[in-house]
Amino acid sequence: MTETTFTPRVFSGIQPSGNLHLGNYLGALKRFVDWQAKDVESIYCMVDMHAITVWQDPADLKKSTRELCAGFIAAGLDPEQSILINQSQVPEHAQLAWIFNCVARMGWMQRMTQWKDKAGKNAQNASLGLFAYPALMAADILVYHATHVPVGEDQKQHLELTRDIAAKFNHDYGVDFFPLTEPVIEGAATRVMSLRDGSKKMSKSDASDASRINLTDDADTIAKKIRKAKTDPDALPSEVEGLDGRPEARNLVNIYAAMAEQSVEQVLADVGGKAFSEFKPMLADLSVAKMSPITTEMARLMQHQDEIDKILARGSERAREITAPILRKTYDIVGMVAPVTL
Repeated sequence: MTETTFTPRVFSGIQPSGNLHLGNYLGALKRFVDWQAKDVESIYCMVDMHAITVWQDPADLKKSTRELCAGFIAAGLDPEQSILINQSQVPEHAQLAWIFNCVARMGWMQRMTQWKDKAGKNAQNASLGLFAYPALMAADILVYHATHVPVGEDQKQHLELTRDIAAKFNHDYGVDFFPLTEPVIEGAATRVMSLRDGSKKMSKSDASDASRINLTDDADTIAKKIRKAKTDPDALPSEVEGLDGRPEARNLVNIYAAMAEQSVEQVLADVGGKAFSEFKPMLADLSVAKMSPITTEMARLMQHQDEIDKILARGSERAREITAPILRKTYDIVGMVAPVTL
């Protein structure tokens, strides 16, 4: 079997679950923009079908989907250069997901750490969608023949499953049709932690709003949250090893490095020996400078939701130019008769 060379293509997505925060920006949005600058065809997705694996208020989901699109654009994604889509508007995602449900094995799904964490002891009452959604995630990626997926550390296991599904499909049908997609985990802040507890991931679900910087926070609020962020009494080290056992210090340094587009080593070379009373104002100023324009542009875009809807509609048209032929070929490989309109 001749090995296929796949055209480089990037895909990634975020759930429109509301309250975009700094972790979403540094862990995903900023990296999406970096990939856009590499001039590689890129598709970025609001994964609303994943969102409904747990119950969502319908009005909130619609608002959050538009707000996420606004966040994509405000962060620097150009809808003419990158394809921005709402997952449910591209039906090939769900159609390929069913095929992958039939390829993936129950044991694979049961090993997924996020399934264990989210379902917990109440697994019998969790939705089938929550259990099966890694197969949909694989379909999201492979329906574009995406070769690279920028993800955080917490999604690495799902990318490994995507590769397993692609490999099994190719083996079962004697083809080299789906690429073995590469996860791209890079940057100083791929996992941004809570400002109140450096051992916990920054999350919209945290009861304390002070634990996160929301993309809708104004400049004063951003600065106040940085000033009140939990730290320890020691000065900042000059070497990375000095951050061991200091989760809050590591988190703030990582955030600064990501914002300043420097390595952690470079930051510590500059700030080593400084007290947090000196470092926090530096981080606050940098955060305000980077985040305030995004906040302002998101607010402006949300005043023109009809324009957001047009961008998503155009994105789905462009996406389907890629996905429809790939799904049609998949149907042919499997032996399913594709409808004429597919």
